[in-house]
Amino acid sequence: MAVEVSDAPEAKRYEARVDGEPGVAGIAGYIRTPELVAFVHTEVAPEYEGRGVGSALARTALDEARSANLRVLATCPFFAGWIARHPEYQDLLYQSRSRVSD
Repeated sequence: MAVEVSDAPEAKRYEARVDGEPGVAGIAGYIRTPELVAFVHTEVAPEYEGRGVGSALARTALDEARSANLRVLATCPFFAGWIARHPEYQDLLYQSRSRVSD
């Protein structure tokens, strides 16, 4: 099964489609600034769960963030967990520069 992932900036999300299948198999919603992309929600259609659609979304979105020199804020639990399991992407994670503490 081949998964094609594309950015749909007008919808503020990445969309995954499976070859030969109608419709969207999964989405990864984001908020983008000039320095940062925050992944806020990932959803895979039930019939495609466990078939690599979520991983394809994460890998493509993170590779594009790297190419654009963007830091990543993974507020979505799927993205946070995926990055934790793939150390080659952990360098993209946003680190607060604030020195303020309680």
